[in-house]
Amino acid sequence: MKLRSALAFITFFSAISSYGQHSCCTAPQSSMEVLASNASFQSAHRSPLPLNYSPQHGTTVSFPTADGKTGSAFFIHSARPTKNVLIISHEWWGLNDYIKREAETWQQQLGDVEVYAVDLYDRKTAATAEEAGKLMSSLDPARATGIVKGLLAKIGEGKNILTLGWCMGGSWSFQTALHAGKDAKACVMYYGFPEGDQKKINLLKTDVLYIYGTKDTYITKEAVDQFEKKVEATGNKF
Repeated sequence: MKLRSALAFITFFSAISSYGQHSCCTAPQSSMEVLASNASFQSAHRSPLPLNYSPQHGTTVSFPTADGKTGSAFFIHSARPTKNVLIISHEWWGLNDYIKREAETWQQQLGDVEVYAVDLYDRKTAATAEEAGKLMSSLDPARATGIVKGLLAKIGEGKNILTLGWCMGGSWSFQTALHAGKDAKACVMYYGFPEGDQKKINLLKTDVLYIYGTKDTYITKEAVDQFEKKVEATGNKF
């Protein structure tokens, strides 16, 4: 698969993907804790139904992180050698069976790509919105960044990195694309609070597909419009 049209194929599969209908978004760390613990915000999210999913192809892989700890991800390999890598970031529920099933579905649909669903919660998951709020509000951005960088180091340079995430994971899809640098070829955000730091956004090397709800009161159209302007100021499409 040629990555010249990486954003196009990600856009296509974004349109047919059925996941993330009842999910959450996250704000920058300064307000994340307040938002995650907000009762109204929590009640807006239906708890995921129990799912006992047995992975068909994926396995858990580990890798070292700069803080001396170990990070992990759910990995599905390609049937043939490829330079294309899709990194998936989970919602505030964590790397649960829904995300693992979705990761396997993406690999099967795309084919010529290796898929990593990164675990930002260090093997913790939530079954209720209250539990998810606690996990999201306690997420250490330095630790999560270390996990992302550790995964990118495991993947290695010179790959075609594609990122995708839902809600909280949408924010981390963007952050992962920033850290991937010139290897980033596509970034898809199913929601997620827009990055506001222009200096960080200036590091972006790929186009961004941002999908959001126009009637949501947590992420406003004005915030998205500002995000669009800042992304396009880098010469990338939004």
